[in-house]
Amino acid sequence: MPRAGLTPRTVVREAAVLADEVGYDRLTLAALAGRLGVALPSLYKHVKGVDALHQKLAALATAEVADELTAAAAGRAGGDALRAVAAAFRDYARRHPGRYPATQRVPDLGDPEHLAAGDRAVGAIYAILRGYGLDGDAAVDATRMFRAAVHGFISLEAAGGFGLPRDIDRSFDQMVAALDTAYRDWRS
Repeated sequence: MPRAGLTPRTVVREAAVLADEVGYDRLTLAALAGRLGVALPSLYKHVKGVDALHQKLAALATAEVADELTAAAAGRAGGDALRAVAAAFRDYARRHPGRYPATQRVPDLGDPEHLAAGDRAVGAIYAILRGYGLDGDAAVDATRMFRAAVHGFISLEAAGGFGLPRDIDRSFDQMVAALDTAYRDWRS
């Protein structure tokens, strides 16, 4: 019998908090069971296994990121929107260091909520790119460029990979300014 009040949703939400505390790579069913005060086998009543847990965490984190990117872009255009969305992405990663890596997981085709969240996150970027006159294949390429640059920066920063004596925030701003320039000068 499942513990009273324990649902798949609460399991995933607690997993998200735990991931932020211990790191995405250290999120295990055993650690989650301990946190919830249940025996490990009883978690299987709520989640099919660790991969399913990570997939559900990815869906949750992607939905959170999509909400933040959409809010950051609202009422903005061009470079202003680009800076706001890049900053929102970075801020999310700083606030949720365990959840953030889960946002990089490709949505599961069998999970409509994850697919919708992924579409909303990408849609926020596409909306900005339309302001630069980019759509179709150009928007796909430009979105990949944005994601690679911002995610790469976030990942290096989280790993302590910036040792040169230069303000990291300034470097981030310069990178986003370079993206803005590239998008304005885009040649298909």
